[in-house]
Amino acid sequence: MNAFSHHEPHQTHHRSLFLSDLHLGAFGSRADLVLRFLQRNSADSYVLVGDILDIWQAILPQWSWPHQEVIEHLRRRHAEGASIIYVRGNHDPDPATAPDAKRLPVRATRSAVHVAADGKRYLIVHGDGQDRRLLQLHILTRLGSRADQTLRRLDKWLEHFVTRSGPDRRSLIESGLSKVNGWLYLYRNHEHQLVAMAAAQGLDGVICGHFHMAALHEELGLVYANCGDWMDSFTALAEDFSGRLQILGGREAMAWALDWPAIAPQGEQQGAMQT
Repeated sequence: MNAFSHHEPHQTHHRSLFLSDLHLGAFGSRADLVLRFLQRNSADSYVLVGDILDIWQAILPQWSWPHQEVIEHLRRRHAEGASIIYVRGNHDPDPATAPDAKRLPVRATRSAVHVAADGKRYLIVHGDGQDRRLLQLHILTRLGSRADQTLRRLDKWLEHFVTRSGPDRRSLIESGLSKVNGWLYLYRNHEHQLVAMAAAQGLDGVICGHFHMAALHEELGLVYANCGDWMDSFTALAEDFSGRLQILGGREAMAWALDWPAIAPQGEQQGAMQT
């Protein structure tokens, strides 16, 4: 149940796709990979599990063609009849203040319940409410984001001087950021809290984002699933038509696309991509 699947470059249709932490608008967001993934993975239902937009930073965002095209792709799927559920994260702007071009045609909520094909019910929540109280302060969210963006810009500049062993290998700065994130959630207290929330509501498990650590297991008695992110792990969660959950993607599985831009629809010009 917790095995990662290699992502093949062909079209696959799922009952549901769960994505979180796209951080569209942030410098480190791999919107190009999100787009390539969505072009090859369609679904009847898209569940967006928070931190989809990251557009509050007036100086740092690099909102270019792939970021906007992810929004347009989801809009098209919605117009074609696909369901979209949007759970807000701590980086998502107030829907009322987001620019029209960056809005999705659905109402954002703080939580939701997903009913799978096998009848199991899952709590959908971003997960930031399980951070230590200090980390929940908005000012720390902003300071942390600025520090992250600055380091990623430095990392991009260093690419001119340092050659990686492969596109699926993290740079020194990326490895450092990943280790710091792992240290913050070393004891997995958030998993216990989130599973307890689901149990208190009589549900079968929880699906979250926020922690940038993809996971899928039943070690705590109920299903705990984390979608991962699209700044470091490049993963999503999928449900098939029997209700089975599976993690798709990963740096190794997405290595074929890490250095390739997504293909723009005919007639569109691709803007400069800061990845």
